[in-house]
Amino acid sequence: MKRNIVKGIGLTAMCFFAMITPASAQSFHQLTANDFWGTPRANAGGVVAYTNCTIDYRYQARREGGGYRLNFNIRLILNNNKSWLDKSRVSTPQQLSEILKHEQGHYTIAFLEQQELLRIVGRTRFSNNYNYEAMAIFNRIDAKYKQLNADYDEDTAHMTDRKQQHSWDLYFQQKLKFLPGDTES
Repeated sequence: MKRNIVKGIGLTAMCFFAMITPASAQSFHQLTANDFWGTPRANAGGVVAYTNCTIDYRYQARREGGGYRLNFNIRLILNNNKSWLDKSRVSTPQQLSEILKHEQGHYTIAFLEQQELLRIVGRTRFSNNYNYEAMAIFNRIDAKYKQLNADYDEDTAHMTDRKQQHSWDLYFQQKLKFLPGDTES
């Protein structure tokens, strides 16, 4: 059997400080082959798929008591044009299913990061230095999930270690199951 390596997700933070609506829950997205619009990289070193997501956050500050309350809009964006799947290297429906399951893990990590950011900033009171404080929260949580993403690829050997992949699949199911709010599309 061929061993295919699947590469993970690019998490990028984009900060925009503008007037927007309060934070709200976002539905969880189940990946399909149609989500990958980008062109596969020719020199991808055995990588068959790549999922790219951005966590975009914006907020509006309002004075409240001795500090500030920030109304956040934190969105998870699946960058379809940057995400790719080399379909020419997928030989069976089962292989496609395994690749999508692994890539779903990368999307799930980004979704969990977005949900944690929503929870943390929603209960945080900020000082006059709210720009710095908001960025520090984001950087701390982003570093945590970047490490989780790296651990996921290392532990699963980019999906080729089926036992570890199964363990991670169960981990993701549990994490999603206990999230507050609706996670179904």
